[in-house]
Amino acid sequence: MADEEQKPPETPPRAAADKPASTTPGEPLKGEVSRTDAPGAGVSAAPIAPPRTEAPAPKPENPAAAQTATTSETSSATGEVTPPAKPAAPVAPKPAAAAASAPPAATAPKAAPAAAKPAAPAAAKAPAHPPPAAAPPSGPPDPAPPADKIAPVFIASLQVAIPGGVSHISYWVGDWTIVVPVARLIEVAQHLRDAPDAAFDYCSDVTATDWPPRAQGRFDVVYCLYSTRHRHRVRMKVIVGADQPIASVTGIWPAANWLEREVYDMFGVNFTGHPDRRRILMPEDWQGFPQRKDYPLEGPGELLMENPLDWLKLRQAREEADIE
Repeated sequence: MADEEQKPPETPPRAAADKPASTTPGEPLKGEVSRTDAPGAGVSAAPIAPPRTEAPAPKPENPAAAQTATTSETSSATGEVTPPAKPAAPVAPKPAAAAASAPPAATAPKAAPAAAKPAAPAAAKAPAHPPPAAAPPSGPPDPAPPADKIAPVFIASLQVAIPGGVSHISYWVGDWTIVVPVARLIEVAQHLRDAPDAAFDYCSDVTATDWPPRAQGRFDVVYCLYSTRHRHRVRMKVIVGADQPIASVTGIWPAANWLEREVYDMFGVNFTGHPDRRRILMPEDWQGFPQRKDYPLEGPGELLMENPLDWLKLRQAREEADIE
C-alpha cells in the first residue's frame, strides 16, 4: 500500500504537436505532422550535395535541336556530369540579293521532260508451223549386251539349232532376253526345254505389256523361264498384234495354264490351243480388257456400275432368264 501511494501520478498522453521542439534536426516520425515553425522541421537526414560550379551546357541555336538541350545534364546512375551536347551548326540565312533574284514559284522553269523510253521490240511471232508433238513411246528398249559380255552357251546353241529363231538378244541388269518371232514360238520353247545345255523345265511367269502406238505389234508377251538343273534363267519375249493369234505353251510348260488365262483376261491376247481359255479374274460377261492402255478409266461403257454387287444381280438375272 505504501508503494502505491509513493508512485507518481500518470500524466495523460500528449499529442505529437505538443512535443517540445528538438534541438537536433531529424526526420519527422511516422504519422507526425511537420510544423514549419519548429527548427529543423521537414529537413531530410540525407547529406546535401554541394552546389555545382560548372557552367550549364549552351543551348543550340537551332530550334530543331531544342530537344537535346532539355535532357538531364547529370547521369542518374553514376551522378557524374555528362559532357555538354555539341551545338548544331547554325543555318546561314540566305542573302537578300539572292532571294530577290530567285524567280517566283509560279514562273520557275519546268524541268526538262525525261527522255522517252525506247519502244519495246515487237514480240517474236509464233512460227507458222508449230513443232510436231513428241511421239508416244513405242516400247521399252532392248539394250544389246556389252562388248565384253559373252552370251550363254544355250543361246548360241539355240541360234545354231533353229536359224531365225532368235531375232534379237538383250542383256539388262544381269538378265538375258531373247526376242522370238511369233511363228517360231513353239519350236524355240521345245528346244529350250529339251536341250541339255538349256533344260528350262519351269515356266515361272507369263506377263505382257501394252504399247498401242507401235506398228509392228501392240503387245510384248514375256515368258520367264528357269532351269532347276542348271540354276539359270532367261526371258523369252514375243511381239504380237492386238488380234494376232499366238500359240499356247501349256503343252510344254503346264504351269502356263493360269498365267496365260490372266494375260488373256487383262490384255485380250489371242492365245490359241489353250485347253481352257476363259477369264480368271473378271466376270465372264465383263466388257473389254482392263490392263489395256486405251481402256476407259470410267468403266466398260454402258454397263458401268458403281456398286460391284450390281454385277452379281445382272448375272443372276441373266441366269434366271436362261432357266425360264
